[in-house]
Amino acid sequence: MRTASRWLLPLLTGLLLVLAWAGPLDEMAAGQSQAGLKRALATFAAARALNGAISVAQGTEVAVEPAGVGVTFAPGQVLDPVNDLVEQFSTLMLTASVSFGVQGVLVAIGGHWLASLALSAALLGWLAYRPWLPQSAPPPWLARVALLLLLVRFAVPLAALGSDLCFRAFLADRYAASQQALALGEREVSELAQPTEAPAESMGERVQRWWADARAAVDVEARLAALRETATRVTEHVVELIVVFLLQTLIVPTLLLWALWRAALGLLAPRG
Repeated sequence: MRTASRWLLPLLTGLLLVLAWAGPLDEMAAGQSQAGLKRALATFAAARALNGAISVAQGTEVAVEPAGVGVTFAPGQVLDPVNDLVEQFSTLMLTASVSFGVQGVLVAIGGHWLASLALSAALLGWLAYRPWLPQSAPPPWLARVALLLLLVRFAVPLAALGSDLCFRAFLADRYAASQQALALGEREVSELAQPTEAPAESMGERVQRWWADARAAVDVEARLAALRETATRVTEHVVELIVVFLLQTLIVPTLLLWALWRAALGLLAPRG
C-alpha cells in the first residue's frame, strides 16, 4: 500500500498540473459559457419581441357594427395576465445572460498563469512531504492552501461543464421547443390583434351587408378565443424556459460547487 501511494500521488499531482497548465477544461468551459450566453440573449430578444407585440395589442380595438349597432372588442385585454409575466421573464433572461458572462470571466481568471503557478507550488510543496519524507507530515496550512487553489483553479470550469452536460442531457429539447413557441406566439399575437376597421358605407349598404357584419362579429370572437389559447400556451413555455435557465445558471452549478466544497472538507478532515 505504501509503495502504491508512493507512485500514485506523483501521478495524480502530475495529471492535475498538466490540466492546470494545458487548460483543456478552461477551453471547453469557456465555449459552453459562450454558448449559454448566446442562448440566453436569444431568449431575451424573443421575450422583448413578444412583450412589444403584447403592448401593441393592448392599444388595439376591433370594431364591428352588426345591424348598425357598434360593438368594440379590445384583444389586448386578453393578454393582460401574461404581460407582467413576460416582462419579468425578460428581466430574468437578462440576469441569466449576465450570469453566463460572469461565468466566462471567472473561468478566465482561474485559468490565469498565476493561478496555475500558485497551484503548482502548493501541490509540489505538499507532495514533498508525502512519499519522500514518510516520517514527516505536511503542515495543515499547506494542505488547506493546496485544496483552496484546486477549487480556485478547477471549480468553476467543472461546474460550467457539469451544468452544460445537464442541459444537453435533460433540457436542450425543452429549450428548443419553448424558444420556438415564443417566436410563434409573438407572430400570432401580432396577427390576431390587427385592427379590423369597418368600411365607410352608406345606410343602404349597411342594411344590405347586415349578415356580413354579423359574421364579422363571430370572426372577432374567434380571434379572441385564439388569443386566449395563445396566451395560455405562451405562459406554459415561459415557465418552462424559466425552469431551464434557473437549473443551468443557479441550481446545478450551486449543487456542483457545494459537492466540490464538501469533498474538499472531507479530504481535510482528520483521520481517526
